[in-house]
Amino acid sequence: MSGLPSGWVRVNLDEIAEVQGGIQKQQKRRPVDNKFPFLRVANVGSGSLDLREVHEVELFDGELERFVLRPGDLLVVEGNGSVSQLGRAARWGGEIENCVHQNHLIRVRPGPAISAKFLELLWNSPEVSAQLRSVAASTSGLHTLSTAKLKRVSIPLPPLEEQRRIVAALEEHLVQMARAEGLLQVNLRKLSAYGERLLLQACNGHLLGLPPATGQPVPPAADCVDGELPALPAGWIWGRLGEVADVVGGITKDAKKQSDPKLPEVPYLRVANVQRGHLNLATIATIRTSHEKISALTLQAGDVLLNEGGDRDKLGRGWIWEGQIESCIHQNHVFRARVRNGLLDPKILAWHANSFGRRWFEVNGKQSVNLASISLRKIKQFPVPIPPSDLQKQIVQEVERQLSVVEKTETAVRAALARGTVLRRSLLAEAFAGRLVPQDPADRSADALLDDIRVEREAAGAAKPRRRSPRRAPAQHQRTPDAAPMPDAPPPPTDVPTLATATQPTLDMEIPS
Repeated sequence: MSGLPSGWVRVNLDEIAEVQGGIQKQQKRRPVDNKFPFLRVANVGSGSLDLREVHEVELFDGELERFVLRPGDLLVVEGNGSVSQLGRAARWGGEIENCVHQNHLIRVRPGPAISAKFLELLWNSPEVSAQLRSVAASTSGLHTLSTAKLKRVSIPLPPLEEQRRIVAALEEHLVQMARAEGLLQVNLRKLSAYGERLLLQACNGHLLGLPPATGQPVPPAADCVDGELPALPAGWIWGRLGEVADVVGGITKDAKKQSDPKLPEVPYLRVANVQRGHLNLATIATIRTSHEKISALTLQAGDVLLNEGGDRDKLGRGWIWEGQIESCIHQNHVFRARVRNGLLDPKILAWHANSFGRRWFEVNGKQSVNLASISLRKIKQFPVPIPPSDLQKQIVQEVERQLSVVEKTETAVRAALARGTVLRRSLLAEAFAGRLVPQDPADRSADALLDDIRVEREAAGAAKPRRRSPRRAPAQHQRTPDAAPMPDAPPPPTDVPTLATATQPTLDMEIPS
């Protein structure tokens, strides 16, 4: 076919593989007597399986034979909220005996014309991903595929021997790329840990090499748990947040007021806008409220914003308002701390809250069913180190200098990771266009192999007596693993016909890889 290398052919998926849906989990399938391991979407990544948590399902007569997974089966995710994750797939290697799969996973069982490893790599490549995105249905933010659409996916099919060469070359390159990516991820984690240590040391005096003093660091508060506070250098003191800053909650949205045109409408910050160490102002909501509320809650440059609620490990995260938006206020789930009389540089307060404060807020927060929170009364008790005023500017300058180096290095590492992603896509595109490995004229063409399979199927179908039954014939779903050579196994001698001894009437067979 035009555009394909010699010996290749373009086929629909159902010409070289069996495509089947899975089991819908219902109340009647609560595992009781006849329970079997059951794979879900959460178990299937792109080219990998996560089997740390495998559920169970109740099966009924004949279902295990129909739905059991076999080595070489490809599990395809049928739906996802992210179109980029749609159709991701991984090859089953027989890790768990008698395992079945849910209906949101589509099983693709490769026939003798295609290597299971080749199919897995091809399926997770740009070649197939683009097709899946184009045929997916989208409802309520969920992108979905069907078995019918999967059967019509068009794939390039090389000769079987060339498939093996492509797989070997790809695996070699991909292992090297994964190793490099792993090192880059390690570097990112090290940079993050270094940044956290930097902030801790800046806020307890260690960054400047100042020796700690002794004595009671801060008077205990009856209604909070401070833990063991580090000793501070001479001239530094511990205080409570409520002693150094005016801390207030924000506005609660009143639905009735939002339709009142007499009330002014102003921008306001929500929890999602206040991140650890930065503000995300890409999306800003607005609210209608009184002039008095606006006057009381309008943010000023230098205000430190701290989140009141969310996940427990995100309590108290925040950053400094720099006056980016005029007349902006904040919601009730975001606290505002306005330092009094220049007692403490806002950056030192924000750095301290994002480092030492992470653990303190976790311990002193409270947990409801789905949400953690910390009260205004509690957050005012947050212990804060107060360096001498003449040292604060020096601390800020040194931290910003070192953070600048960290951020530049992180940017370089992330750029390298992004290049690796592009390189991987390019590598797969080259492989499945026939440009990664050399061709061998001695390879039996894919078209010839398909012709052999068609002849074999027709002959087997003619020789097999018909079964009269209103139900499906169980025998048609039984497989003989040794009925045909495996695509990933060494080729048979050239003087023996490849499928001469096969008796399998369909492509529904086990192909280990």
